Amino acid sequence: MRTRRDRPREGWRGAVYTLSRGRMNPGLSPTEADRRQKIARMQTQLAGWHTITVASMKGGIGKTTVSALLGLVLAEFRGDRVVALDANPDAGTLADRLLGQPVPYTVRDLIRNLDTIHSLTDVATYTSLAGRLQVLASEQDPAMSESFNKDEYVAVTDVLKRFYNIIITDSGTGLLHSAMAGALENTGTLVIAGAPTVDGGSRAAKTLDWLKEHGFEELVANAVVAISLHQVSNNIDRAAVVDHFAQRCRAVVEIPGDPHLATGGLIQLEQLRPRTRDAAISLGALVADAFHHSRNHRLSSARAGRPHPEQD
Repeated sequence: MRTRRDRPREGWRGAVYTLSRGRMNPGLSPTEADRRQKIARMQTQLAGWHTITVASMKGGIGKTTVSALLGLVLAEFRGDRVVALDANPDAGTLADRLLGQPVPYTVRDLIRNLDTIHSLTDVATYTSLAGRLQVLASEQDPAMSESFNKDEYVAVTDVLKRFYNIIITDSGTGLLHSAMAGALENTGTLVIAGAPTVDGGSRAAKTLDWLKEHGFEELVANAVVAISLHQVSNNIDRAAVVDHFAQRCRAVVEIPGDPHLATGGLIQLEQLRPRTRDAAISLGALVADAFHHSRNHRLSSARAGRPHPEQD
């Protein structure tokens, strides 16, 4: 027997169910069933916290867009607290893509006042809300943002771990700046941004090579590669690119080109094309698949007396 959750809401199946007032239920379409299954995966229970780092050696291939989409879908479909941190030392644009307006406070302000943080309300002074996603913007003065180093990154995330379940770091371009070292050493799941172009694909591959050479083999093996299709080269075999990364990492997801994303402005889930929104949901589900392991790890941490997200 079908359950109440099997009621179709989309397409002709949803229309038949609505018009018949539930007397006729043709069931879910394969697309709607797949989407619901992925949303259920995103809702995996998470005890404690989980850190996600989005990285790439090259700018301009959608790293910040991937960070924004991932944060938005996780915050939209989960019931716990999700925060996106812009750790780009070069005046990052994550807040622009998620908020569309200047912010009163940045991560630099939080760093100056870390000793005053005792509750979620205290932290929320320095974050801004994009839907259900909290956003901690980067410093927009390059002279000041360069000083965001490894120790400060660790100090900021240690505070965020007390109050948030999921911390998404939109890292700077490249892997050598100090804050990136702190991010990698504290990452639960790594997301690599790439593109099906000669430059975009090779840079993503070199990112994986560098990580393996510097002792992050396990992080690479469990990574998710997000390939943004807003740049496509006719000289590149997309299937071959996907297969290459699928053999090196845990999973690959393609983010279709979308007019809403192409503007470079504010990102809103409801403005995306269905295929793009479904790709973002797929990315969220793939990342959330790691929460089972993280949950066991955090439960062990709890027994050892380590901090968990606190109530306000």
